[in-house]
This record gives sequence, C-alpha cells and structure tokens, in this order.
Amino acid sequence: MSHKRQFNIGALTRRELLRRAGPAALLGTAAPLGLNLAALGTASAQTATDYKALVCVFLYGGNDSYNTVLATDAASWKAYTTLRNQAPDSLALMSPGVAPNSGASAYSPARLGGVLPIAPAKSQGHTYALHPLLSSLVPLFNTQKRLALVANVGPLVQPTTKAQYASSAHAKPPKLFSHNDQQSVWQSLATEGARTGWGGRMADLLLAGNGNSMFTAVSATGTSVWLAGSNARQYQVTPTGAIRPGGTSLFGSSVALPYLKTVMTSATSNHVMARDLAALGSRAFAAESSLSAALPSAGTAPWGTAAGNYDQNTDPLLKFTSPGSGTAMINPLATQLQMVARMIQARSSLGVKRQVFFVALNDFDTHDNQNRRHSEALAQLNHGLAYFDKVINSLGLGANVTTFTASDFGRTLTSNGDGTDHGWGGHHFIMGGAVKGGDLYGTFPTLGPKNANNNDFDSSADLLANGALLPTSSVDQYAATLGRWLGLSDAALLDVLPNLKNFDASVRNLGFLG
Repeated sequence: MSHKRQFNIGALTRRELLRRAGPAALLGTAAPLGLNLAALGTASAQTATDYKALVCVFLYGGNDSYNTVLATDAASWKAYTTLRNQAPDSLALMSPGVAPNSGASAYSPARLGGVLPIAPAKSQGHTYALHPLLSSLVPLFNTQKRLALVANVGPLVQPTTKAQYASSAHAKPPKLFSHNDQQSVWQSLATEGARTGWGGRMADLLLAGNGNSMFTAVSATGTSVWLAGSNARQYQVTPTGAIRPGGTSLFGSSVALPYLKTVMTSATSNHVMARDLAALGSRAFAAESSLSAALPSAGTAPWGTAAGNYDQNTDPLLKFTSPGSGTAMINPLATQLQMVARMIQARSSLGVKRQVFFVALNDFDTHDNQNRRHSEALAQLNHGLAYFDKVINSLGLGANVTTFTASDFGRTLTSNGDGTDHGWGGHHFIMGGAVKGGDLYGTFPTLGPKNANNNDFDSSADLLANGALLPTSSVDQYAATLGRWLGLSDAALLDVLPNLKNFDASVRNLGFLG
C-alpha cells in the first residue's frame, strides 16, 4: 500500500520538509541513530499558540474487548454467557451486582465479582458494564466525563457488510488475524514492512510548529511504526529518562567515554557518509543533553513521590495491585506514562507545541489462561490510565492531552476452553479533558446465538463465523477524529490516512472530541 503524499498544510511544502530533514534522512530506517535524529532540524516559526499532545497506548497481543466492555441487557447477556461459559475454564464474567467471592480460585470470574455498570448518554438500546478490574475508569466515564468509548473499531479499506466480507471482489485489509501484520495495519494502515505510521505522518505536518522538531514524536517503549514519518523520526526515551549515546561509561571507564564521543562526532574524511554520521553523533549528544537538562525530577509531585534518593521501582504511585497475589507491583505502563508526563511538563524548555507519544502494554494474546493473563493486563491498564489522568489534570493540562488505546485486533466471542483466538474489531477508550466523555461512539455490535449448523451467527450482522467482530468504524475514522483535534485540516487528513476517502465525509469524524 503506497503512502505517497503531497503535504499541503499551510506554507509548509514537501520540498521544505525534505530540506529541513537534511542529509540525515538518507539513512532511512536502517540505522537506529538515524531514526532518532533525522527529524532534528533548524528552529522553525511557532504557528501553534497552545499545546496539544496525543498519547497512544498500544495493547500488544490483541485485547479481548468482549470482557472489557460488555452489553448487559438480557438478550446480549444471554448470548455472551452461552458462548463464554464453557468447560474447562469459564470466561463468562459475573453479572452486575454480584459480590466478589474471596473463597473462589484466583482470577476466576467468581473471585472478581460482577461487572461494573456504566451509563452512556446514547445507549443504542443496551445497558453496559466494564470488567470488574476497571474500577478506576468507571468514575472517569460516569461522573467526571473524561472517558469515552468507541465501539467496534478495526482496519477497513472501505465500509464493509457481512455479505461484502464474503465476496473476494470487495477490498478488505490484507492478512487479517495475523499479529505482526495487524499491528502494522493498525499503526501504519499497511502490512508489516511499512516505513511510516499515521502518528508519524501527522508529526510530519506538525514539525514546523515546534521550535525543536526532534521531540515531536516520542516513544517511551522502543521503536514503533506508528511514530515513524517521512521526515519526523521517533525519538526514543526510557521510562527513566533520556538515552545517552555510549551510556555513562565505556567498559567501566568514565575516562574513555569522552574519546568515544570524539570518535562519534568527528568526521575522519570528507566523504558524505562520514560527515553525516558525525552530524548524527553530534545531534544525539546534543539531544540527550537538552532533554536531560529540561526534564524535571522523577521524584517530583504529581508524577512521583518525592524522595532524597528517588527509586522508580519503589514509588507507590507507580504500583498496581495484582489481582492474583494481592500485592503491589510496579506497573510498566505507569512508568512509561510518568516519563511522558515529565516530557510534557518540559514542553516549553524543549520548544514544542504539538507532540505525539507512544507507550505500550504487553500480554494481551490470551489464547490460554485468559482469566489470569487478561486480569493482570487490565489491572495495569486501569491503574496506568487513572494515574496518568490524575497527573495531567494536576498539571492543569487535562484539555491539552488526549490518550487513546489501540491493539492488534479484538478477539473471538467463542472460547477455546481457557482462552480466545484472534479477532478483528474491538472497543477502545479515549481519555482527556477535550473528550466528550460519558458516552459511546460508533455502533455497538449485536450479539446473538450461533445458527443450527454451529458455523455462523445468522442473527447478527456484526459477528463472523468464530465470533470475530466485523468492524463498523475504521481505524482511518478513529485516527481522523484524533488528528482533527490535533489541528490537521480535512485535506491533510486525506493525505495521512489513505482509506479515509472511501468513507463519506459526514462520517469521517466519529465525534468523540470537542
């Protein structure tokens, strides 16, 4: 799938973007240092008068949406429990109001208790609830209205009905149900091997508004295609801070490190590659120095617990309670989001007005042991989102930061005994002060029983043969709604999102952001 585009945002032309990227862009994605530094260009005019950031929380493995957001009306609940209450390990959660049974086995639905009711403003004919371990998200949705849900989102080339899905003539996303490919399709709208993602392509159009373009696209969890642009290159940080080229010592020697720095920043010849590598080395050290100087202390409120000798691994603010052991454990999602919050607080020193961030949480590939693995993962998601919401609001930036979830795919309604298999569409959370919270967007799927041949769901236009959801909202629409809030024009969004043109203009914005 091609992503050739003509950038037409204001006076910033594609030629100007390439000029600012400089010769470092020639290194492409083959060199990690190039990925971090190709976007470091000259200071540009500030065009944005306020600050906005998107934060993508990617749930690797494919989140089981059926046990995350549930329709609890009688017909939906019957269909859900019939398919999920199967031996040897029932996946069916308890109905609303059922008290947790502390005597039941760890992670079992009985041990967790009933699902937690939420009340969307537009019910679409259903009642709803969240997983019992998403308790911190309930008040964000019901009372504080800073959390919204988008139902049944997934990659689509164009609007697709169940009959069209069965037709080979109807264009569909490539390599459905494959982890690597669908992670790439969600992040880039192309299969594995794509060189740019839609977050990075948005960043391409935002570079000119940042005084220091280096910190436009930032990952706190390694590389992701979502952040890669044609000119914007993702800058990687660790959950504790900036990555120093060469580390803090060389083979245990702090004396040797300055010599390494000299080698990395000096060209040994006039060859164009040698000069470019030296320039990249210089920029790497300069970027690390700038970020380290700008970042506020990790042990500073509201994102950390103040301590003379701060240790992220012992900070109670970053700990979630394991539903299995009942003990407090460091949440890897919270540590990443702590770093994001610190960078956002340093935005003025870093010279940025628009940023996109990428964080991630693993272990959603629940083919087996789903009750245990999904519970632990959702407990971390619950804690991480609530922690970040509190921190960002304490900074007075609630309306300036929008956080959203994404995942490889949803999972099947049918159980394989103690887990679920790869699906397609799934439900997602959007959080922030600009979100039109307390409501459900998109179209919630209709659940129903399998047919007499046990091979399809004839009563539902949304369920494919194994209970995978046929998406009713596309990733392009989801992304367009986020991008429009970030400040991109309708024309720019058509450049960034290749399938958006296939959806009627009246439905390209899903409406969950003000």
